[in-house]
Amino acid sequence: MKLIDLHVHSNASDGSLSPSEVVRRADRLGLCAVALTDHDTVGGLDEAIAAAEDLEIELVPGIEAACGYLDREIHVLGLYIDHHDETLLSFLRTAVDRRVKRNEALLAAFREGGFDITTDDLVRVNPRTTVTRAHFAGALLAHGYVRSVDEAFKKYLNPGMPYYRKREMMAPEEVFAALKAAGGFPVLAHPCQYKLGWKGIEEMILSLKPLGLRGLECFHSSNNQEESRKLRELAIRHGLAVTGGSDFHGAAKPDIEIGSGRGNLRVSASYLDELKLAMFLGR
Repeated sequence: MKLIDLHVHSNASDGSLSPSEVVRRADRLGLCAVALTDHDTVGGLDEAIAAAEDLEIELVPGIEAACGYLDREIHVLGLYIDHHDETLLSFLRTAVDRRVKRNEALLAAFREGGFDITTDDLVRVNPRTTVTRAHFAGALLAHGYVRSVDEAFKKYLNPGMPYYRKREMMAPEEVFAALKAAGGFPVLAHPCQYKLGWKGIEEMILSLKPLGLRGLECFHSSNNQEESRKLRELAIRHGLAVTGGSDFHGAAKPDIEIGSGRGNLRVSASYLDELKLAMFLGR
């Protein structure tokens, strides 16, 4: 069975590998397609596309955009985007500006708390990276304040923790409009992570579908088999394409591998064929 991975990160956002390294790794692992979906940036796509040209793998240009839903942050993947589209780029400039403001508040809070963390610590891997909370977790780990990235989130960076700082979120309408303008195929990422329950997930789907939601990430490294089965049923019930991805980040999440997640993730290439058909038919 040919396999794919439609949710992967590089050091253009909070992954540890360069875009070309991500593509070569996916190719070595035998995948026939991989989507680079960095957070609020398309900065790694040109490099990734160039790397795939000499390999037997399809590079799906993508992005992972955040927006607010009810009282929480949710993520939408945009697959097959035109990453040079000006509407999308304008949207990303606003989104990144809001990240920068949150990051400044977060850095100030850590420094006031006695943590010796600098801006250079956050961007040491890639000066052009889009800084996320994962960069703060990496800096805490590098300075020895925590023993793992997971501990950094649980102790300091998750909502409700002392150094968490909420950023002003983009509205779902803004995310879907930008992805639509760029010709993208919008997919709701890792629905179970929002802790809404099955009724809440279905209500979220019904809320986002009129905005342009076209796919559901049914297979993800954080899912168990039962969760993936139920998500697939939801996707079929609501006429959404079934997708899946590892959410690979490299060293930031060392237990997650491209294509296989934590060891048992398998996303058939047939789902990508169905997604392409849905794009062709406009459904």
